[in-house]
Amino acid sequence: MSTTKPTRLRPSDVLSREEIAQFTARSDLAGWSALAFTWGVIALCFAALICFPHPLTYVLVVVVLGGRQLALAILLHEGAHGTLFKTRWLNNHAADWLAGRWIWVDVARYREHHLQHHARTNQGGDPDLSLIEPFPTSRSSVQRKFLRDLSGLSGLRRIVGQVLMDIGVLKWTVAAEIVKLPRNGRRWHHYTREGVRRMSGFIGLHALLATGLALSGHLWVYSAWWVAYLTTFGAFMRLRSMAEHACTERSGNMLRNTRSTRAGFLARMTVAPIRVNFHIEHHFMASVPHFKLPALHLVLRERGVVPPSPSYWDVLKMVSSPR
Repeated sequence: MSTTKPTRLRPSDVLSREEIAQFTARSDLAGWSALAFTWGVIALCFAALICFPHPLTYVLVVVVLGGRQLALAILLHEGAHGTLFKTRWLNNHAADWLAGRWIWVDVARYREHHLQHHARTNQGGDPDLSLIEPFPTSRSSVQRKFLRDLSGLSGLRRIVGQVLMDIGVLKWTVAAEIVKLPRNGRRWHHYTREGVRRMSGFIGLHALLATGLALSGHLWVYSAWWVAYLTTFGAFMRLRSMAEHACTERSGNMLRNTRSTRAGFLARMTVAPIRVNFHIEHHFMASVPHFKLPALHLVLRERGVVPPSPSYWDVLKMVSSPR
């Protein structure tokens, strides 16, 4: 991959002051609507299992739940950028407790990690670089990665890593790089206290969900959440990260180190929820809320700023074609 001189296109180079104000205007109503839709689909998944208890229903629910878990991750991402809601408190707390903590991520740590990614995208110092460094690779290698995801092996490894990060053994990250932290005189009770502090919110929320389902006589449907978390959620996250930055230019040029992807209905329900497929647009102006990214994409296409978007199938062909 080439290493061209960084080119940072400013929004004011392309958009008027009025357009920037229009695109960056946020909405509490839009934030609540996105959360309500995501949790509404999750509730319908549980209801479908209760009303139609069948192996095929279970498999379908696991697929849909994996997409909604990714949606919660993207809603957390919006909150970390301060774009999910107009109100700052809601971005810090509603996005945390109604989205991020359900998938074992909190806004504060994610924000610190993710802003470094925006500052150093696809360059040295990008904390997410390990997610796309293996690509392009062979088709068999890509197939093995997705097989590990769908078999649950990657998910189990992710859970072990999450526990070790929460107790302070490993440095916290959402990428693939593993960094062991120095002990600095800490003993087992220090690790235990840190783990309780970090994990109590996640455990408490899921205890409430499991208790509610148990009281209704349907605790068994809760298993679908964890099967999805261990399988489809990881597979969808992998494809999403491939689409965003894999096989793009290693430079500071946001138009070349990031990719937007076409997403139809099935993609939006699985790998591309909450308009996350408009990723060049997001890096171009990270202050734009998710529901305005499609309109920004159209303007940037009309003005010749962004290239045509490939499909997710096109991305799979790119990452599995060694050069």
